[in-house]
Amino acid sequence: MQIIARRRFLRTLGAAASVPLLARIASAQSYPTRTVRMVLPYAPAGVTDVVGRLIALKLSEQLGRQFVIENVPGATGNIGTAQVAKAPADGYTILVVFSSFVVNPTLFDRIPYDPYKDFDPVTLAVTSTTAVGVNPSVPAHSVKDLVALIRANPGKYSYSHAGTGTQSHLAGEQFRLKLKLDLVPVPFNGGGPAAASVVGGHTPVTFNSPTAILPHARDGKIRVLAVNSEARTAAMPEIPTIAEAGFPGIRGDSWVGVLAPAGTPKDIIALLQREIAAALGRPDMKERLLALGCDAVASTSEDFAARIKSEIPFWGDVIRAADIKMQ
Repeated sequence: MQIIARRRFLRTLGAAASVPLLARIASAQSYPTRTVRMVLPYAPAGVTDVVGRLIALKLSEQLGRQFVIENVPGATGNIGTAQVAKAPADGYTILVVFSSFVVNPTLFDRIPYDPYKDFDPVTLAVTSTTAVGVNPSVPAHSVKDLVALIRANPGKYSYSHAGTGTQSHLAGEQFRLKLKLDLVPVPFNGGGPAAASVVGGHTPVTFNSPTAILPHARDGKIRVLAVNSEARTAAMPEIPTIAEAGFPGIRGDSWVGVLAPAGTPKDIIALLQREIAAALGRPDMKERLLALGCDAVASTSEDFAARIKSEIPFWGDVIRAADIKMQ
């Protein structure tokens, strides 16, 4: 009798232990059953916001449930990011994040989350680049011309960027440090004002996003010399990369990606990755992204995780070498 009772107890215990696993499997198979909150840790209207809303719209159409963007700005993305780090890992709160995610761990003395342990990457959705442009009065028609000009006139040339710690700032500082140039950074509150400064002749050079620089380039008010990406961008296919211009090893991509709280069921991560990839592959989506100066990527979760792991120390080295500090 004792043996039979013990067997019954073990069966009951095993059945009870399997309930959470079965619940997770059922959840992954039926997901989503309610509205999904997509936290965007920045203010509305920027490129990341627009890309996030486009993805949310397509996911709502494809999966039959509402994917809703919630802007939680503050501390260069740290406030909203920390909020998602503490959210339940059930797929109903996910994060749409800019490449500041890999910069902030070094830019700030302390951040309220662990970028490696608190998130499961879903996909690197899109990339953008940083363009190097000059006022048309600057006698440089290539990056080699510009480098020679700066070296011949130490301290005379400055470049505008979108603000301390932004991707355009880091791209400019990497360029300056790697080539040992006496080039003065001038911060602005956004890419638009930074581009306007070059148009007005106040700063001769800019490192800036395609979105900010393209309208002026089309009007002949800024001459674009190169882009800081590994490959040419579809937004400016005629513009060479800095590597093609003769200076390999200088990077400057920015990106928008999707993350979920650590521990989110793998089936849900895989489903989100597939659906976002399908959305980004649609012709209307590609057209909208092109207008934003973005290239669709839709990487695997594993590739996105590897990119995060490599970029945090990479940009950390640039920030420390340039002695960039948040005020």
